[in-house]
Amino acid sequence: MQTTITARRLLTDDGAIEYPRISIADGRIAAVEAGSANASTETLTAAFFDIHIHGACSHDFMAASASDVRGVGKFLASRGVAHYLPTTVTASIDHTLKALDKLANVIEADHEGHDAAIPVGIHLEGPFVSHAKRGVHPEASIREPSVELFDRFQAAARGNIRLMTMAPELPHALELIEHVKTTGVRVTMGHSKATYEETLAAIAAGAKSSTHLFNAMRALDHREPGIVGAVLDREDVYAEAICDGVHVHPAIIRLWLKIKGEERGILVTDGMSATGMPDGRYSLGDFEVEVRDGICLFGDTLAGSVLTMDQAVANVQRFTGTSLGTAVRLASRNPARMMGMSELTAVASGSLANFNVFDEAGDRVGSVLRGRRI
Repeated sequence: MQTTITARRLLTDDGAIEYPRISIADGRIAAVEAGSANASTETLTAAFFDIHIHGACSHDFMAASASDVRGVGKFLASRGVAHYLPTTVTASIDHTLKALDKLANVIEADHEGHDAAIPVGIHLEGPFVSHAKRGVHPEASIREPSVELFDRFQAAARGNIRLMTMAPELPHALELIEHVKTTGVRVTMGHSKATYEETLAAIAAGAKSSTHLFNAMRALDHREPGIVGAVLDREDVYAEAICDGVHVHPAIIRLWLKIKGEERGILVTDGMSATGMPDGRYSLGDFEVEVRDGICLFGDTLAGSVLTMDQAVANVQRFTGTSLGTAVRLASRNPARMMGMSELTAVASGSLANFNVFDEAGDRVGSVLRGRRI
């Protein structure tokens, strides 16, 4: 069955199409063409891709059942996300292996239906992080980078680990980066006290991005630029940012966007199980986090967020004055390109018919998943 969607404007990876006419067959785009003027005031964009999220709706991916994960997927779809990487947190090796196996089961399942975002891989955050910049990652479960241990994790995940956060200054880190690079896994640098030179060495070995830039890493200094300085200075490196106004001040978000630009900035949520829920106590891996006034804390330390991607897209526009097109690309095209998954957010013939719908004021008012409006 073929259907047609029209709008006032379609924002693509690199431009816009006025009065688009999009033909959809079997949940995929059959054709995109500029049509005739119509009465619509809506703007269509690519759906979002969240590469760093630990859970939502009281469900934590370290313990979630298949039905729990589907519940998170339905919630994410309601916030404009079509694809995501369920993200782990440092835990015991046994706990991590079990969580990876369960997540792999969900990723490999048949994703029938059109109302849920689809997990397309796993983001392994921990245990290869710095003790000094661990944030809330449990100190007892942190491990030195190890090819053997990573391979155990990847075996449990049946090859579904697609992104790994690690601290590049740790012993054997470069060896592990070079190893995972050969398997197609992307490396993002974070929870790190790396110097400028240590960061450059990791980039040379194959690291592609930074995990929640500015948070849980050596601070920028005029004599030792560190990991922040290296990432900002390198035009070929992507940089995540949590744009909630809590993790990073709006002025620093403006600086981040000015430097990394529309091509290399990536919006993430770092959302945890409290996302979409009222204040209270919620799980993150092996420990509990308290949410007060929408801020996630373990003691006095930030522990993830309750940010949703539609809020992040709205916030980056409000904080920086950037356009809707740029904001959406930070949440769709850029993470997909960094991951080597550009087909997930491309608006082209053969791609999945996943869109977000914005009204004339620029507010998101709905989504289209696999050709059906939700």
